[in-house]
Amino acid sequence: MRNLLTTNYGLSINGSQLIDGKPCFTDHEYFYITIPAANKKDINMEQAALAYHLVENGYPYTAYPIPNSQQDWITHHEGENYIVLRGEAVRKEGQEQHGQQLAYFHKENSTYHFEPQSISSYGQWKPLWISKLTFVEHYLTEESKKQSNPYDHLLMNHLPYIIGVSENAIQYMQESEQERRYRDCDRGTIAFQRYQDQLLRPTIWSTDLVYDHATRDIAEYIRTKILWGEEREVAEVRLFLQEYESVQPLSVFSWRLLYARLMYPIHLFDQIEKSFYETDLEQSYEQMARLLERQHLYEHRLALLFHREDPNFYELDLPMLHWIQ
Repeated sequence: MRNLLTTNYGLSINGSQLIDGKPCFTDHEYFYITIPAANKKDINMEQAALAYHLVENGYPYTAYPIPNSQQDWITHHEGENYIVLRGEAVRKEGQEQHGQQLAYFHKENSTYHFEPQSISSYGQWKPLWISKLTFVEHYLTEESKKQSNPYDHLLMNHLPYIIGVSENAIQYMQESEQERRYRDCDRGTIAFQRYQDQLLRPTIWSTDLVYDHATRDIAEYIRTKILWGEEREVAEVRLFLQEYESVQPLSVFSWRLLYARLMYPIHLFDQIEKSFYETDLEQSYEQMARLLERQHLYEHRLALLFHREDPNFYELDLPMLHWIQ
């Protein structure tokens, strides 16, 4: 890949280093990483536009696509297409707590007024969830008609549960769309595909960016904590929410979106979709079995987080599902 950078981009590469666990080449000022251009060009370009916005508005450590010497964004090299991301190798640490950092990120980037078409899920959660559920249900039903294997058998055994919990979340989302208690936090903003702690890492990757409601990132951060975290980490979720609201208070509508998204088993769908591209079905089986084993704990922790008797949620008068406990 060094040859690709020198020949097609005219760069003088003098070293290499790991950035956020990824091998990158460096010159005297920037780092560069070459990644397959697997997505459609419009997705790459929309993510590039978000990344350039971040660089110009207080997030210079964002890795963004650069054009090659022919001013093309995609480079053909040895039979494959690539894009090259460039970023600054040094990042200054912020003074805010994690929740505050994420809130400032959402608040500042809600000023991005050009909603993308290909990477935006803003206002589209319900139809996207319905589409995802319909596709997986059809796919698994068709697969069950073929030669059975332990992985497909595992999924089919749990398909009624996956359908049931998904439909509950979709119904809750539909009812939430009637909510009219909004705030500024409900505007669309730059967000992440699956937020965990990206704002605490050395760089923001353009390929991780989407456009959506801010609660997308809050929910995915909480999902990881209550699904995999130790009890201490789960307890810290409330502190994270308090930190976030100290900068950008959530509306009743936002709280309902947050609850609905956490109810919808996105982590199960992500694992199912991941298995489409894997050939090791034994590994797929182990990963899915582990997720399903933790699902009861996930629901229990979600119920504790959104406890109907909690003063914070009692005042909001949020409807909550009785079976999540």
